[in-house]
Order: sequence, then C-alpha cells, then structure tokens
Amino acid sequence: MKVVILAGGLGTRLSEETTIKPKPMVEIGGMPILWHIMKIYSSYGFNEFVICLGYKGYVIKEFFNNYFLHRSDITVDLKNNKVTFNDSDAEPWTITLVDTGVNSMTGGRIKRIQKHIGNEPFFLTYGDGLSDVNLLELLSTHKKANKLLTVTSVQPNGRFGALNLSETNEVLSFLEKPKGDGSWINGGYFVCEPEVFNFISGDESVFEKEPMENLAKGGKMQAYLHHGFWKPMDTLRDKVELEQQWDSGSAQWKIW
Repeated sequence: MKVVILAGGLGTRLSEETTIKPKPMVEIGGMPILWHIMKIYSSYGFNEFVICLGYKGYVIKEFFNNYFLHRSDITVDLKNNKVTFNDSDAEPWTITLVDTGVNSMTGGRIKRIQKHIGNEPFFLTYGDGLSDVNLLELLSTHKKANKLLTVTSVQPNGRFGALNLSETNEVLSFLEKPKGDGSWINGGYFVCEPEVFNFISGDESVFEKEPMENLAKGGKMQAYLHHGFWKPMDTLRDKVELEQQWDSGSAQWKIW
C-alpha cells in the first residue's frame, strides 16, 4: 500500500522555523519530522510514499534528491571530479513528490495525487503528527469495518495543568497534563479506499469538512481508537517537547 503524506501547509504557528522551510522539514533530533513519520510507516513494511507538496516544496525535493549526501560519509576527489559515498544509510523507500499547489486545501491536495494511487486503498496522514499507532491493527480495523475511510481517533492531553480544589480553594491534587474533555478527535493516520476521491471537489476542498462530513453522514467512515502516544507539532513548545523526548531516548514514536 502507498502512503500519502500532506506536506504543503504553511505552519504559521511555527514561524520561527517555517520562514525558511516547510513545516514537515522542521527537525527533531537532526532529521525532519517528515522523515520520522516515514520511518513509522516503514517499520511496518510500507515503503512507497506519495508526498503532497505546497509551500516551499522545493526544500523537500532537494532533501530527498540529495539524501545520500545527507546520510553518508563521502570522499571528494577534486582532481577527477568524483564523489564516492561511504557507508550510506539509506532507507528502502520509493518517494513520489507531487506539487499540489501553494494555496490548495487538504482535500485539493489529495485529489491532485489521485493518478499516483490508482484503484487501490492507501494510507493518508499529515506531515506534522507523530504516533506509536499500530498500523497493522489500523488496517485490520478498516478491512473489517468495510468502510471507505478509517480515521485514527485520539484523546489529546490538555495544554494546561489541572487543579482539583476544595471548597476553601485548597489544592487537593494537581495533574500537569490531564486528558482533554473526553472527546475523540481526528489524529490523522487514515486508511482510504479509492472511492474517497469521489467525495472531493477541487483545490478549495477542505478534506476535514465536506468530504469527511459527507462520508460520516453516509455511514462510510470508521474510527480506530488509539490509546497510545500521539502528538502534533503545532508550536515551538511542541517541537521542544519532542526534541527533549528524542534526546532523552524516550521518544515513544520511535518504533523502529
């Protein structure tokens, strides 16, 4: 199965980084978050990727075009104009990089890569979210449900610490990162049947609006409840937290 990754957004809340690069190229542990997401899929044997480019997409093209250079020791023979790659550390990936428009919405980007998918089911996710989701269980859930779309549903932690107070405002307990209000939200990591393309109109289509709303109304969408780790990189604070996990050796998404 192919893996489609949406990597064309602006990432305005990470403007400290995204003025010079697209959000999926912001690094965690010295490698782009996009690479981490691809490693998650690759660890389950899914190595064929279609990446939807938009804002500063050329940065992603240049990264993969020069991947050996990024991941290898090299010997440069100036006299003979020759470069030898030593001990290259390259993944077994096939990557199709598709310009899907700078201003296209998520649905429009998905629609534009239809010809690269054909009449087969495919994975789909965002280029800024990390998880330890079991992709084989996700795929099994999708097949059993016999729906057109399965979405990984998560319960994110709250942004702020929660206080449990007595009637006299004594703090009885404190929880630094409580669960949210109990609602299950869209965590990405979708499985799609090719019929999903029929629910998307043009570049202005937002996948999370009419397409998903209509799929749900028609009883064609299933949820896979994920109780493990999930975290999007929306802000600089998120990036710092992910960096700290990686540097401490406790990165929960590192399943490879």
